[in-house]
Amino acid sequence: MKKLVAYITTALPDLDFTEDAALALKESGVDTLELGVPFSDPVADGPVIEEANLKSLQNGFKMKQLLSLSKTIATEIDTLWMGYFNPFYHRGIEKVIKEANELGISGFIIPDLPHEESLAYKEVFVKNRLALIDFVAPTDSKQRIKTIAQNAEKFIYLVAYAGITGSKKQENLTDVIESIRDITDTSIYIGFGVNEKTAKEKARKVDGVIVGSAFVSIILDDSLQYTEKITKMQDLAKKIKEEINN
Repeated sequence: MKKLVAYITTALPDLDFTEDAALALKESGVDTLELGVPFSDPVADGPVIEEANLKSLQNGFKMKQLLSLSKTIATEIDTLWMGYFNPFYHRGIEKVIKEANELGISGFIIPDLPHEESLAYKEVFVKNRLALIDFVAPTDSKQRIKTIAQNAEKFIYLVAYAGITGSKKQENLTDVIESIRDITDTSIYIGFGVNEKTAKEKARKVDGVIVGSAFVSIILDDSLQYTEKITKMQDLAKKIKEEINN
């Protein structure tokens, strides 16, 4: 069965909502949760997730909130921390990796940490039994794909197009997917621009999808009440999970 990864922004609008949403998404078919760490300059993200990041920061997000939330949900659903390198570096990369391990986090997604630079931290990730998710983009050469994919853990994050999250671009990824398959058996999950309308087609040749902006748009919708947002997110998760597996 193909997997569904859901991204939500931590502490938006508050920690209670993030916890309730995470557990509700699990019940609705989400296999892995990307717990977004708010940052002021999320360069890989589009306007929806950028707005969510800024609102969470304006609400007073602190890293200690990420830790307390993770303690509650990581035992219930497979959880990744998705964030930019600066907050992790500022806290102390070895410290934050150790904290993640102790809380039951399964890995990190750090979009602004290039593969070559990530190698400097590989040993501490391995020591703490955490995956550092690797990205492959349609612009990568076959040699670079080989370099990245040969030691990839958990899954490879296939970027659907060059650009930012939430866009509607399309690229032919057949050659990229084949290049990855030639090198590794590690699962391939596709992200960027995945929603209920695109998920079925994007998932056709891969093992799972990563959905962010579609969920975060619901969280940002001020016309919806607390429980309405949760219900709508659940409905979306169920629909996408059904779409990618039929």
